[in-house]
Order: sequence, then structure tokens, then C-alpha cells
Amino acid sequence: MSQYFAFQWHITEECDQRCKHCYIFAENACKKLDSMSWDEMLQVVRNVEDFCKTYDRLPYFYITGGDPILHPSFWPLLELLKSKNIPFTILGNPFHLTDENLKLMKEYGCDKYQLSIDGMRETHDWFRKEGSFDETLEKLDMIKRAGITSVVMTTVSNVNIKEVPAIIDTVVSHKADVFAFARYVPTSDEKSTGVTPLEYRELLRCCDEKYKKYEADSKCETYFNRKDHLWTLYQYEVGDFKIPESAKEGVIYSGCNCGNCHITILPTGEVYACRRVADSCVGNIFRDNLKDLWMKEFEEYREFDRFAKCSKCKLLAWCRGCPAVSKGTYGDFYAEDPQCWADVEGEMGA
Repeated sequence: MSQYFAFQWHITEECDQRCKHCYIFAENACKKLDSMSWDEMLQVVRNVEDFCKTYDRLPYFYITGGDPILHPSFWPLLELLKSKNIPFTILGNPFHLTDENLKLMKEYGCDKYQLSIDGMRETHDWFRKEGSFDETLEKLDMIKRAGITSVVMTTVSNVNIKEVPAIIDTVVSHKADVFAFARYVPTSDEKSTGVTPLEYRELLRCCDEKYKKYEADSKCETYFNRKDHLWTLYQYEVGDFKIPESAKEGVIYSGCNCGNCHITILPTGEVYACRRVADSCVGNIFRDNLKDLWMKEFEEYREFDRFAKCSKCKLLAWCRGCPAVSKGTYGDFYAEDPQCWADVEGEMGA
């Protein structure tokens, strides 16, 4: 059976919030908000289908924005995807969700709906807007009632790192189906997440302990997605991950998806290797064939021997940290991950 290929599709930049850590407004808060026309959306679907046919893959869309529900062609797009049996997840805000439109999303084939919680009430509302925290929790329950998988994502920085354990308890109590977190990517003049390697390792240790307690509880309905690839390093150290004996030299098995099984498409049609890597635009879907970009321009993000630190590490094929955070911190996609604590010259390189 063909494997799925992920397309993170930003159909609009329209949004009810101006989150302090949003990359859309990081460089220019007064920018014109871009949005795709219906004809352009049809072009995207055709180009994606051609790409997937060429490489024997099945398309999977992560539809986002801004807030995608604000796009005037949001519902026609979902209807189109249903007609083509293309599965999708929606990454959006809670403010316009109702029982009625969530039921309709489910009928159109919505697999998951992802919301963000970036701290407990005071911190989250500071990042986003007043009332956002409570409304997000309310809409989590509504998403589940519609039969859609509810996902909570947290962006971790020095502002909220100490609140992550409490966030976990909160999403579990609201029976979210999936929880994950990723690190904030520095933008503009910022050059640090404000988190040291050992502080980040301690967060993973604390969360791992909490995750395992919940995973042992048959009443817990939340799945914990260990999304950040530094989880692989942590699990290797504690014995929860072992390098398979069948592993082959030169084969990439998992880790960062950039240049491997993921493409980002912006409302302008720009194609990015990763939306979190500010200058990773490789072309434009309205003038370029994705299948051609994939074989040529994307190759720049698949030069694994260029990783300054990861190329020396035995976990290269499974981890590679987050090159987006490296790029935001040092200006170099292949620089070492600023939160990686591994000693590749010592035990990790042995």
C-alpha cells in the first residue's frame, strides 16, 4: 500500500489573533494578509495529485492559516477533498467552532483538529488574547463530541517551559486525544529560545515521567506524541530507544521531516521545505511542478553529512534535532541544535 505524504497547506493568513510567537507577523506586523483564490486552490490540488501519482504516494493535507475557517472557500475545499477521498487535519483557532460546523467537518472527512495551548490561563492569554485559554478548553470538548480527534500543541520557550507539566495535566483532564510540544523558533533579531540544553533535557525527563504515569492509567484518553526529535536522544540515553540491528548505513529512518516527507505551501503559492525555516522557499506551486522541485531544490535540505554535530552522532538517521531552531539561532540550517546536550565526541560518538 502506498504511504502518505504530508502537505502543510496555509490557505489564508486571516486570523483573529496576533500571537506573540507567530512567524506570519514576526518580521512585519503590518504586512498585507495573503489568501488563495478558489482557482489557485484547485491548482494546488492538481499539482499535489500529480506529485503523488509520480512518486506513488497518497496525499494528506494539514490545512491551516491563519485560521483556515475564515477563508471564504473553506467549505468548498473540504467538499472537494471529500470527493477525492483525500484525508486532512485542520490546524486552527477555537473561536468559530460550533457543534454544527464541526459535525459538517466530520462529514467531509476531517481526521483531526489541532488547537494550541501555550501556557496556563494567564500565560496563554498573554501570548494570544484574553479568553483564549478557556475557549480552547471548551472547544476541545466540542471537537470530541463531533467524533473528530482533538489535538493540543504547545510551543515551548523560556516563557512557558515551567508550565508544561501543568498543561499536560490540563489536557488530560479535558480528555484531549493527542498532546505534543515543539520548541519556539527564534525570529527577526531574537537569537535564542532562552532555554539551555540541560534545562530542555530536564523538561523531557519531567514530561517522560508524567507521560508514563498517565500511560499506565487505563482511564487516561490522551496519547502523548513525543514530537520533538530530541526525544529520540533522551529515549536512547534511558534505554527506551535502541538502534535496530537491521539498520543500514546511509539510510534515513526518521527524525526531521524537512526534505524527506513533508512540503509546506503558503497562501502566495510559495513552496517551503519547512515553514519554520524562514528562508526555505524552493519555488512556487503556481509556476513550478512539485515533482520537479522535490528532485532538485529540496536536495539542499537532504545533505546529511553537512550537519555540524549530527553527522558525527550515531543517531543521525533517527534524530537530527530541529534544524529550524538551529537556523533561527545561528543562521545555519546545518548548525548544531542549540538544545542538544549530546557529547558526540564522547559516548555518543563511540
